[in-house]
Amino acid sequence: MNLSDVGKRVLIGRKLRSTQLGETLLPKRIALPVFASDALSSVAYAPDEILLTLSLAGLAGYAFSWKIALLVAAVMLVVVASYRQNVHAYPSGGGDYEVATVNLGANAGLTVASALMVDYVLTVAVSISSGVQNAKTVAPFIEGHEGLIAAGVTLLLMALNLRGVRESGTLFAIPTYCFMVGILSMVLYGLFRIFVLGHAVEADSAKYGIQGDPRYTSFSGFVMIALLARAFSSGCAALTGVEAISNGVPAFRKPKSKNAATTLLLLGSVAVTMLVGVVLLANLTDLRLIDEPFSTYTLNGKPVDVVEQTAIGQLSRAVFSNFPPGFYFVIASTMIILFLAANTAFNGFPVLGSILARDGYLPRQLHTRGDRLAFSNGIIVLSFFAVVLILAFNADVTALIQLYVVGVFVSFTVSQLGMLRHWTRHLKTESDPAVRARMMRSRVINAVGLTMTGTVLIIVLLSKFVQGAYIAIIAMVVVFIVMKSIRRHYDNVARETAWVPGQSKTLPSRVRAVVLVSKLHKPTLQALAFAKAARPSTLEALTVEVDPEETERLVEHWDAADLDVPLKVVASPYREVTNPILDYVRNIRTDSPRDVVTVYIPEYVVGHWWEQVLHNQSALRLKARLLFTPGVMVTSVPYVLQSSGGTQRRLEREGVDRGLGRFGNE
Repeated sequence: MNLSDVGKRVLIGRKLRSTQLGETLLPKRIALPVFASDALSSVAYAPDEILLTLSLAGLAGYAFSWKIALLVAAVMLVVVASYRQNVHAYPSGGGDYEVATVNLGANAGLTVASALMVDYVLTVAVSISSGVQNAKTVAPFIEGHEGLIAAGVTLLLMALNLRGVRESGTLFAIPTYCFMVGILSMVLYGLFRIFVLGHAVEADSAKYGIQGDPRYTSFSGFVMIALLARAFSSGCAALTGVEAISNGVPAFRKPKSKNAATTLLLLGSVAVTMLVGVVLLANLTDLRLIDEPFSTYTLNGKPVDVVEQTAIGQLSRAVFSNFPPGFYFVIASTMIILFLAANTAFNGFPVLGSILARDGYLPRQLHTRGDRLAFSNGIIVLSFFAVVLILAFNADVTALIQLYVVGVFVSFTVSQLGMLRHWTRHLKTESDPAVRARMMRSRVINAVGLTMTGTVLIIVLLSKFVQGAYIAIIAMVVVFIVMKSIRRHYDNVARETAWVPGQSKTLPSRVRAVVLVSKLHKPTLQALAFAKAARPSTLEALTVEVDPEETERLVEHWDAADLDVPLKVVASPYREVTNPILDYVRNIRTDSPRDVVTVYIPEYVVGHWWEQVLHNQSALRLKARLLFTPGVMVTSVPYVLQSSGGTQRRLEREGVDRGLGRFGNE
């Protein structure tokens, strides 16, 4: 094992056999933090986004914060109830994509898939960026370096997920449960201090007033409706991640559907309790947040500059003012859970990518599992696009959140419509009264889900379009078109290469072999021997005259060696090599279209990458051009140099046949 192999083993762990896949399945206690960390962690930024948006109307807007929180909670409970029907009806792991494809057609399935893939990338970017923003509460030195730090955290999460779902899930479970305990304890202790002990618990920002955006000074009529709709759509970020469990049903232990449905119920109950609790506590402590530069803090009627802190940061400091360890516990667990919330996408995106690759809509490399039985290629692709997005927006949560939510509500809405058609179709053939009653109850739940998610989708599109949602929509369209193009390519290849029973390939009239020669040496003699062994109809050697003196010496040596193979010299007045050979081979094909031309190219096999740069460049260019010439076969004849011995022994130890047994599959 060489140094790179040791590094790989340290990074991702020992390889797992395919038969060990069952060992990676998750119990509910691990599945909850693995698949629900995104939805749970949204409690850390969804209240912020509601308050930030309402601050545009000044203090008057805050009166609606708890009403918006209750509405968001109601939508979440309906969505959770709807997805419990999904996991029972479609437990294979296709989730919304499978539901839409089966019931509404391929285009609907691709619409859902493109929306989810964009949303998964945004989940990673928003969650990690929010974690960095919360970290500034206790680490001010992060200011100005948010983008680079968030990108580094993304790469760290990528490495952890390459170790496999079970291992990363176990690692992430403790911080997730710590976050749940921290937030619920903060809410309960805060309410206890306010209502039981009668303490005056105030947030740091309670002493400030707010000067809103002049466009919203008249907070009534259409202006009020538009702002409340925008605040509601921002708060609906709390629903992202709910669909991940329906995509991850195969990762659960048996009974898979039952365990997934139970985990969904736990997710909904805990997330709603925390969200409503945080917003309620924010109201009771007079917490303020501003959306700079549109709204500003004021003190005694004058604008002031204040170091902004998140809602969780202010609430934990106020509630645990007499118990500092509680403050640090909440901040630390919040920061960690926001980083780990991206793990939901790291589990959802690769599985969805694998299913799409299986169906021919994404490159087939995304369908295969890595050494640790995780979909490693999907994890790497997700990390790449998330890092690009983080650096492009410099980890700015407020800017990224505007792109968020659109995709997940597209998938919610289309999925619920698909489930409605699913139950309607099955009711036509089902005669058992008990089963019909259960189906009708499920259909009602999905109908309510469709109504609510469709309404929210319209609100999100109208309120967020100009704030940046159009970028997410464009990205979805691009992904949709790319996937259709990939499928079209695979279909064309399958159609062209398909064998029809009874169809036979016409044999060529003759096989004409051409051995390319640069000088008379051992690689050339080996190529000639190999060509002779193939017993072609004709055999000739070919060289290009770039330097007349060298060509003359080659001809002399060739004649002296008496090799019984004619050497053809092609002139090249412009010192080119590739085009004269191509012209010569094409002329053979033109003169005898039914003949097959086999071109033998001697190549060095070297042991180091820098040696490869020094050799075989002409051969690579030739092969690339000859492969596009009909009726021409290209054969590389390797000549193994001594420097390749170490590489060969290493490959033999590793088992070089690991990835070489699937010729013609890609």
